Amino acid sequence: MSKGLFRKNLLLLLTLAFAIVVAACGNNNEGDATQGGSETPAAPTETPAAQPAEEPKEEPAAEISGEIKLDGSSTVYPVAQAVAEEFMNLHGGVNVTVGLSGSSNGIKAIINGEADIANASRLIKDSEVEEIKAKGDDVVEMPVAYDGITVVIHPENDWATEMTVEELKKIWVKDSTVKTWADVREGWPAEPITLFAPGAASGTFEYFTEAINGEAKVAREDVTASEDDNVLVQGVAGDKYAMSYFGFAYYEENMDKLKAVAIKENADAPAVAPSLETIGNFSYKPLSRFIYMYPLKSTLERPEVQEFVKFYMSEEGSALAGEVGYVPLDKATRDANLALLPQ
Repeated sequence: MSKGLFRKNLLLLLTLAFAIVVAACGNNNEGDATQGGSETPAAPTETPAAQPAEEPKEEPAAEISGEIKLDGSSTVYPVAQAVAEEFMNLHGGVNVTVGLSGSSNGIKAIINGEADIANASRLIKDSEVEEIKAKGDDVVEMPVAYDGITVVIHPENDWATEMTVEELKKIWVKDSTVKTWADVREGWPAEPITLFAPGAASGTFEYFTEAINGEAKVAREDVTASEDDNVLVQGVAGDKYAMSYFGFAYYEENMDKLKAVAIKENADAPAVAPSLETIGNFSYKPLSRFIYMYPLKSTLERPEVQEFVKFYMSEEGSALAGEVGYVPLDKATRDANLALLPQ
């Protein structure tokens, strides 16, 4: 074969091969363009880059349920009731009831198995702890807020706005001979003093008598007594010459009906009025104090009671104390309470 003919044949073969390749490419492009009815290129066939694995979702905690019974101090009641209501809003399966029978009766209720938690405006006594231990249980002491016992008079009383501890003792001490305001200080009205006081089961009564009279639960008896602080409020609000004392929250709630007495530790000391600030820094002496709850140790084993205490000691729960007229606990005290829960 001549070189010319060989080149002609080679050129023909190359041309034919090129045409086949172009045709094949055209067919592939046409298939891509019509796939799925759009001109969007087909998805790549390569394996996509690995995506971060999703963290396994936690199963929601089982909703708690049950009954929690609190009973005791009328002073602690506003705090405990506010916490109970908010806790039940968060945990609809738990029913929390708060009784109002006085500190001593609240402690009796946990001794007798009639309540899970006692509210008290005084420290629990050793004899009461022994009764609980004799029944095979124990109790845990937890402060819940700061309070200041507030001595109150009628709004129109413009003479006894400041008093010394000694003058208060003169009025409230056992076998007191004070009958009129003039018997307390010269120049005051010669009008009979009408006295309203917390009942004997009240922790406020016990604290006040010890702080002012020098002996707990020892005081004059010619008074109108009640475990319900609202009765005391109404008594003073209706009598220009009346006097009483109870927790700061009840005073703050009724400031339009009452006037608070500023207290002087002695004749030379400055008079200090009760307020959230003076109660919180204990400069309102000697009537600033902690108020408490006393859960039984056995009840703290129950999930609903543990959650209730945790909420009570949370920032949100503690803030409720401020909303009802008490000084919320500091974080260190709240943390110390939480450390008492079963681990």
